[in-house]
Amino acid sequence: MNIIQAKDYKEMGQIAAKKIMEQVNAKPESVLGLATGSTPEGLYEEIIQAHKDDNVSFKDVTTFNLDEYVGLDKDNHQSYYYYMHHLLFNHIDINGGQVNLPNGDALDLQEECNRYEKAIKQADGIDIQILGIGLNGHIGFNEPGTPFSMQTHIVDLDESTRQANARFFDSIDDVPLQAITMGIDTIMQSKQIILIVSGLQKAEALKQLVNGPVTEDFPASILQKHANVTIIADQDALSKLSQ
Repeated sequence: MNIIQAKDYKEMGQIAAKKIMEQVNAKPESVLGLATGSTPEGLYEEIIQAHKDDNVSFKDVTTFNLDEYVGLDKDNHQSYYYYMHHLLFNHIDINGGQVNLPNGDALDLQEECNRYEKAIKQADGIDIQILGIGLNGHIGFNEPGTPFSMQTHIVDLDESTRQANARFFDSIDDVPLQAITMGIDTIMQSKQIILIVSGLQKAEALKQLVNGPVTEDFPASILQKHANVTIIADQDALSKLSQ
């Protein structure tokens, strides 16, 4: 497990973006696993800038997002489909047919999980998976207690996760109760994982990830078992590790 210290949130995004650019330049047909939430926003800004300034092309890249809320259609501004297009895809030259997110509005959610998992395998897996970490150790929407063996599945969102995401909605009542997420086994099959972490509020979670036991009660702890993980974190997020 490689840990890179960034001085602040902006530098964290710059370092992560550089690694993505190196991957895409070396392998134009790369498969990228992408995350949502507030943490990756700076990373996506840096990717857009690199596309514009350095002519980095994404026309042959395929992407798979970690998750999507159940019950929100693509036009809903709180859907991750909208998030990804608004903050990244609309600003780079990626082929829309190579962009993949779970369909949280599917009639048969279990069949959608099976379809998504199959699509990842048909793409020969994910070259780099971007992750954030939740306060309770969730990765994707894999909440505490999720078996490490799980592949793409439907999850009931933990109340702490819903509270953390409520800032994006008009009220907590509008936050969906379920999501479709890549499973922990799916994430662990990625060839490389980059975990980005920012802020004092994530310091305890990062400390537990690095120094705590590997347990399904803290899903991110499984990353200790992956052969190629890079953690890029700012000084605040690393503050409890340095102690």
